Amino acid sequence: MPRPESPARPVFGEIVTLLRAAGCVFAEDEAQLLLSEASGPAKLTEWIRRRVSGEPLEYIVGWAGFCGLRIAVDPGVFVPRLRTELVVSEAVTLLRKNRTAGAEPGAVVDLCCGSGAVGVAVASQMPVKELHAADIDSAAVECARRNLATIGGQVHQGDLYAGLPFRLRAQVKLIVVNAPYVPTDVLPTMPPEARIYEPRISLDGGPDGLSLHRRIIGDAPEWLDPDGHLVIETSERQAAGTAGIMAAAGLAARTVHSEELDGTVVVGTRRLV
Repeated sequence: MPRPESPARPVFGEIVTLLRAAGCVFAEDEAQLLLSEASGPAKLTEWIRRRVSGEPLEYIVGWAGFCGLRIAVDPGVFVPRLRTELVVSEAVTLLRKNRTAGAEPGAVVDLCCGSGAVGVAVASQMPVKELHAADIDSAAVECARRNLATIGGQVHQGDLYAGLPFRLRAQVKLIVVNAPYVPTDVLPTMPPEARIYEPRISLDGGPDGLSLHRRIIGDAPEWLDPDGHLVIETSERQAAGTAGIMAAAGLAARTVHSEELDGTVVVGTRRLV
């Protein structure tokens, strides 16, 4: 008896057409990735169906590209964005300056870590004494633990600093943060990929988008060492507000924007360096 034929593997052009019709802006790149990652025709067909339905590509393939790394991303965990690479760039620059000045590597904390992408990317580019990440969401914590395990980092579950070991108070060289900063009333206008599939807790920044920023920045001086820095992502529209919160907390604030990455961060320091 002849063996049943396997399902035909969709060809590149067909996939691109389907993805374009579903509104995927980078249809060609996504089609190539699906083709290269799928284990066979059946899996590829399933993945195309999921992507056409609007599910984030990163959930489908199980990882996101970030700062040249493959970061594991589970369904229900915030997907790292290209603009957040600016947080990493500024953080690495600060650590490099400290090292050039002869300072020993210190502790780095990734707050609201999600998958842990920011902390992993920083530690992959510069030596750190120890890397800690924290998130209030259990799915994010589980995902981050897998990513940080490869570099010996520790992940804690808790509400912002509450999850961190007490011994880190006044000992942290660098805090990196991509906390939610989308105003609550703007959430319905976000792309379906985000507002339907990603957890609201990773998107909702409160009435003006800065509720988490106030809490994070307000408590940062208690955790930073005397030469410590805080690097936090914000939007170009909200940067002045984030910087103002830093000034009120006694931190010197500097705003950085990247047109290439479409990202904005505010850097706070315990003292001018």
